[in-house]
Amino acid sequence: MTALPAQIDRKGILFAIGAYGSWGILPLYIHLLQGVPALQVLAHRVLWSLLFLGGLILLLRRAKSIAAAIRGRTLLLLLASAALIAINWIVYIWAVLNSHILEASLGYFINPLVNVALGVMVLGERLRRWQGVAIGVAAAGVLVLAASGGGALWISLTLAASFGAYGLVRKVAAIDALGGLVFETLLLAPLCLGWLIHADSLGEGAFGTSAGMTALLIIAGPVTALPLLWFSAGARRLPLSTMGLLQFMSPTIQFGLALLFGEPLRPVHFITFPLIWAGCALFAWDAVRASRAPVPPEAGEQAGTA
Repeated sequence: MTALPAQIDRKGILFAIGAYGSWGILPLYIHLLQGVPALQVLAHRVLWSLLFLGGLILLLRRAKSIAAAIRGRTLLLLLASAALIAINWIVYIWAVLNSHILEASLGYFINPLVNVALGVMVLGERLRRWQGVAIGVAAAGVLVLAASGGGALWISLTLAASFGAYGLVRKVAAIDALGGLVFETLLLAPLCLGWLIHADSLGEGAFGTSAGMTALLIIAGPVTALPLLWFSAGARRLPLSTMGLLQFMSPTIQFGLALLFGEPLRPVHFITFPLIWAGCALFAWDAVRASRAPVPPEAGEQAGTA
């Protein structure tokens, strides 16, 4: 008897769209912070996220369970993930504030392919044929851009590598999304607070300069934390292939915003981006194809007796 396909969870779709859509339009928020140095924006994102998440775990009464999970190997992994997400955030913030949204979008277009490559190289996962072709096509696009002089290619590669490595570390860390994010922000908080105090002592602090700017900096907490929580909720409810398709929302929106803000498209971009997009399309097609593949009888029998 053939099993009917599982119905897509509507709440999961809404959570995923909320997460990827929020990340897509994030440059609009960061653009409102023009004039604030990138390190200060990062510091406010971390500190206000910590306050927001701290209130959330107290409301959910999760503090004890999270504290119990943070020890040994998990603690070391979270130290690494905190450093990786800080690198990712500061490069992204700097890119948006300095009119490099185009390069940022390129980084997140190739990120899913970086994830696959890391899974093969680090976790020993098997690479499907079309996944390999997708990575090769996208890599050709990156090489074309590098050969042309690269422009700000370092932004794209740093964003893709740091977020890919962050996802890998969090995948093997024995802690949930909320607990991990709380502890990551807690680790970064002393450095961020120290930086803001230093900036304020020099008269360069943005906080308190106006009611509007102060409000914008405060909402950095929910702007940062909510999409991550929505992403986690969506990932729990949806098939991996569906998340794989939806994740291209963010860089697509960012690409459109880059054009809206007047960032120039160089001739090489008309070669690079089609190659990257072709690789992404192959990746998405292969993910859907793999999700629809029939389960071997042996696997089905094993699952039924588990």
